[in-house]
Amino acid sequence: MHKSLTLVLVILFAVGLAAQRPGPEHRGFGEFGIMSAGPGGRTPVVGAPYSALETRQTQQTLSDGNQVTHEEQSKVYRDGVGRVRIEHTMNRPGNAGAAPQTIITIFDPVGGYSYMLNPSKMTAVKTALPPSRTAQAANSPARPMHERSAKSNHAVQTENLGTQAINNVAATGSRRTETIAAGSIGNQQAIQTVRETWISTDLKVPVSIKSSDPRFGNTVMQLTNIAQTEPDPALFVVPSNYTVTTRTGRGR
Repeated sequence: MHKSLTLVLVILFAVGLAAQRPGPEHRGFGEFGIMSAGPGGRTPVVGAPYSALETRQTQQTLSDGNQVTHEEQSKVYRDGVGRVRIEHTMNRPGNAGAAPQTIITIFDPVGGYSYMLNPSKMTAVKTALPPSRTAQAANSPARPMHERSAKSNHAVQTENLGTQAINNVAATGSRRTETIAAGSIGNQQAIQTVRETWISTDLKVPVSIKSSDPRFGNTVMQLTNIAQTEPDPALFVVPSNYTVTTRTGRGR
């Protein structure tokens, strides 16, 4: 269970703090992770508070025609200084019929820590956040050109879809189509993946992502019930009756 919760924290860190580049090489949403209600950079978005419900649906068709469908939901909050709270409810793997488990994660870029709360045990784990991407870029040398072109056998086409009202907010859309050449990963025929992303112009977070990959199936994320108001400040602090332990080192 500890490993499972740690994995959730790592995945949830890819949310709520800033815009990010797409990661088509990853399964489903790529670097948007399972909680893509805020792209995965580490520079906080300030002055744009909101709360919303995020729904993520995945559907995979097996070789015999059978279909596997899965849905997860999370409540997402962000305040005006960029703090993020995610209440993620998930079914416990291998425990059919067991009550869903809710994990709460708070990202506090102002204080420099993240907190993973377990409401059933009234405990919290405190972890130092890594530096922002801006600071990392300033201290990291540029990658050699040969590393950037390592995927030259992947043809990528990007389309600008303009601006539309998506889930009742203005959003700019893009469609990224990647074609993996035959033989590049042992595939007999070319593989084409498509990801369509709509990012709110005000909130700087994706409100809709649709990903299609014949290797992994289809994934759809929708951010709905969006309220562009300041959430309750109490949502971004650990309750005083929780037992808090500190994890050494910085989170991923």
